[in-house]
Amino acid sequence: MKPSTDSHLARDHGPDARALQARGVALTALGVLLISPDALLLRLADVADGPLVFWRGLLTAIGFALILLLTQRGGPGQRCASALARMRGCGRTGLWVALLFTGSTLGFVLANQYTRAGNVLIILAASPLFAALMSRLWLGERQPRHVWGAILVSLAGITLLVMDEAGSGSLTGNLLALGCSLSLAGNFTLCRTRPGLDMSPMLTLSGLMTALCGLLACIWLAVSGVGVGEGAAEGLESVLTQLWPSHSADFARRAGWLVLLCLVLSPLGFTLIQRGPLYLPSAEVALLMLLESVFGILWVWWVLDESLTLRGWVGGAMVLGAMLIKSLIDRRLRHVQATRTPSADASAGGN
Repeated sequence: MKPSTDSHLARDHGPDARALQARGVALTALGVLLISPDALLLRLADVADGPLVFWRGLLTAIGFALILLLTQRGGPGQRCASALARMRGCGRTGLWVALLFTGSTLGFVLANQYTRAGNVLIILAASPLFAALMSRLWLGERQPRHVWGAILVSLAGITLLVMDEAGSGSLTGNLLALGCSLSLAGNFTLCRTRPGLDMSPMLTLSGLMTALCGLLACIWLAVSGVGVGEGAAEGLESVLTQLWPSHSADFARRAGWLVLLCLVLSPLGFTLIQRGPLYLPSAEVALLMLLESVFGILWVWWVLDESLTLRGWVGGAMVLGAMLIKSLIDRRLRHVQATRTPSADASAGGN
């Protein structure tokens, strides 16, 4: 297996390495702050499941495609050709990445429809731990004891969250959030099989897949609602009404929240986060990603006055606390390795 970027970063020292690290921190932190109102804006949009998934996917695909084209060089034709070449360069792995990201998007969007945003964000924060477990099972990567400890504590905390208010329908949302976290973890694990290859171009394809899922849901509802003897015109009208309910006076305002989130904040945020690991070790990226859960919960509490139950706070503290301690230990181990490597190289050179 090829060495990960973390091993290269651990050997870099001096002003240039510190500047690259500062750039990685800035890119990741800014990306996390941009996506932190995600759950809040989904709540403010207040759109039905099918149309919400459709518009989330379509607008996000447009946003990612614009960013991909703007980062290429040359004229319009050259930019399109270069963007398509980058997507083809991701190969079959890129297709699986797109499918897994689609699964995580569906889980996140639908989970926010059925349970508290805080539950969703905390369960999502555990995805790096699930990724560590998957790396052990599928890639044979050995994990230190503190990682296994963090996984066990997080699973206990997630169990409390999943069981929180199960009778009121929250169980469905919590399980969707868990599916989102597992899909994201699978995405992380799959990307480790192709180190150094930027998979962000496949996020455009993932957005189109998500939009297709939303459209199919609207079509299914339209077909099930069309009576015997009614034609395709009525079914088409039903689909269009679901996607754009013009009779709703405040739909334009609610659609504005989706445009802000899906066309601006999410593409910019995820693009910056995707570039963070090019300059930072994965442990520090995971530490910064915890800010999404913290700020996301604060956004929802501040605007919608939505908070967790006591059991939810306990479970959330277990998950975030385990992630925090695990990331801090990883960071300390990396610094210890970085200080030992130069001395080992110097002794080898002296011999």
